[in-house]
Amino acid sequence: MVARKLRSAALAAAAATAVTAFQPHAPLRSRPSASRRASRLPTKSSSLVMRDFPKPNVEDTDNYRYAEEMSRSFGTTLKASTEQRKKVAIIGGGLSGLACAKYLVDAGHEPTIYEARDVLGGKVSAWQDEDGDWIETGLHIFFGAYPNVMNMFAELGIHDRLQWKIHQMIFAMQELPGEFTSFDFIPGIPAPFNFGLAILMNQKMLTLPEKLQTAPPLIPMLIEGQSFIDAQDELSVTQFMRKYGMPERINEEVFIAMAKALDFIDPDKLSMTVVLTAMNRFLNESNGLQMAFLDGNQSDRLCKPMADHVEASGGKVVLNAPVKEIVTNDDGTVDHLLLRSGEKVVADEYVSAMPVDIVKRMLPKAWQKMPYFRQLDELEGIPVINLHMWFDRKLKAVDHLCFSRSPLLSVYADMSVTCKEYEDPDKSMLELVFAPCSPIAGGNVNWIGKSDEEIIDATMGELARLFPTEIANDEKWPTTSKQGPQGQAKLLKYSVVKVPRSVYAAIPGRNKYRPSQTSPIPRFTMAGCYTSQKFLGSMEGATLAGKLAAEVISNRAVGNPDKPIKEIQQHIIDAAASHEAKDPVGVKGEGAIAFGGGYTVGKKEEQLLRESDPAQYEASAEKELAVAA
Repeated sequence: MVARKLRSAALAAAAATAVTAFQPHAPLRSRPSASRRASRLPTKSSSLVMRDFPKPNVEDTDNYRYAEEMSRSFGTTLKASTEQRKKVAIIGGGLSGLACAKYLVDAGHEPTIYEARDVLGGKVSAWQDEDGDWIETGLHIFFGAYPNVMNMFAELGIHDRLQWKIHQMIFAMQELPGEFTSFDFIPGIPAPFNFGLAILMNQKMLTLPEKLQTAPPLIPMLIEGQSFIDAQDELSVTQFMRKYGMPERINEEVFIAMAKALDFIDPDKLSMTVVLTAMNRFLNESNGLQMAFLDGNQSDRLCKPMADHVEASGGKVVLNAPVKEIVTNDDGTVDHLLLRSGEKVVADEYVSAMPVDIVKRMLPKAWQKMPYFRQLDELEGIPVINLHMWFDRKLKAVDHLCFSRSPLLSVYADMSVTCKEYEDPDKSMLELVFAPCSPIAGGNVNWIGKSDEEIIDATMGELARLFPTEIANDEKWPTTSKQGPQGQAKLLKYSVVKVPRSVYAAIPGRNKYRPSQTSPIPRFTMAGCYTSQKFLGSMEGATLAGKLAAEVISNRAVGNPDKPIKEIQQHIIDAAASHEAKDPVGVKGEGAIAFGGGYTVGKKEEQLLRESDPAQYEASAEKELAVAA
């Protein structure tokens, strides 16, 4: 009887929780952009407006306590005296470079960030178009299980910039167009029981036998922890499923959505370590899966306070300062950085916070036979496309991130109801992740090489499935031709941001090649989310990698022995000896695409991409021909 009552109470709470993200909320007001103010058409207003939830307790976890202790060390045990203070040149002003500089100034050093572009952020950068609307490189979500990011927000005093959403995962129903289902996390129930209950109570995605069949393979993760997680890196998600007897339908219902959200590729290409790393955090931290949106564009609301902290503490941030060459001495040590402007930058310490694909183009000839750097050949960024789509009226939306479970789309959000800066009571602005978008990412079509119009037309077809009674039959977009007269929403404007080389591709077997922050080159340290740290390619991973790089330099400055270099695979060592070193290729061209970021691609950018990264087109052509045959 008690068990029945407990279950009934939980079900009632879940039912109340489940609909909250779909119901009207207290409105928030913000100034509309130029495009929203101009030529308003008669619209049908949605009753849904955004609502923020209280910040969850993200501090009461071992990972947060470790992050906090590490941060504290920069002002205590790693604090440099005046004599120990170092001038540090950091190449790259993405999240990792900014985090590295932030913790270096906390330790008393003088870092200078040299950013090639006119905007900070790297893969979290944002800029304004001609209408004043913000264009973001990617749809970025903050999780409670981001301990170093959450700790940094606390240190910078910007927690109020996060808009926390209800503790849910929301999925579009593939077989029921226009409908959603969710995993609902009941307040007050601790991990891992809240996760288990959320899955058990969902009646639309998996049967009870399938749920029970899914659980046993995950038990070793809870018992053995990180050692078991790391050991699964040689297996793809689908290989792990079949090895441990998981039901095939969990791949269709859950893992495809997770894989495309975590690394923009399908489960048969993604390392199981990535999924287990995420699940381990979510199963061990009661609020680990709760999500938050930043309340505005990343450049102003995230990168600027980091840069302000650096400059207020004695560091510098220099924009439009691309590095042309890392100039070495005869013994291979760094002599200086040569900027394209001709300026020579001399420092006590140097940090690469560049994307891995750019690092490989910049490697000095003297370093190219070193096994440490040769292992970077095993890592490459994965293509992804981010879309912004403005409609002439409100679509049925959820005040949350939505897993589309679409063949072409990963996740999306109606930013007009999730983010204060983009709030609009009359019109929707969807931000969507288009993935996989290239044969390099495991897809059959080279969408990176397609026109913006082709990409948007394909997306409109997917949106017609997600919003079957709302998307209009628009002759401009042939994929909407089967829409009935009930659909009225038409596309006003769009932006297609292509990121040819995003986070490193976490395919099976890559973890062992991710380099330590400590390098074999004296006074040269590596940062970036592809370097060795347990949070993989993410904002948390980039922040932690920058923090670890700052720790390497600060530790060395106070006279401690260097942090060890991570073990390098024997076959890399053997192959390095016969490698033919050449003058570095360097970076050609200008702008975001040239330096490993994302941007809207015109003819100039496409030509540059074809010259500097022909694999984007060669591999695509081969695979498309194979598929056609």
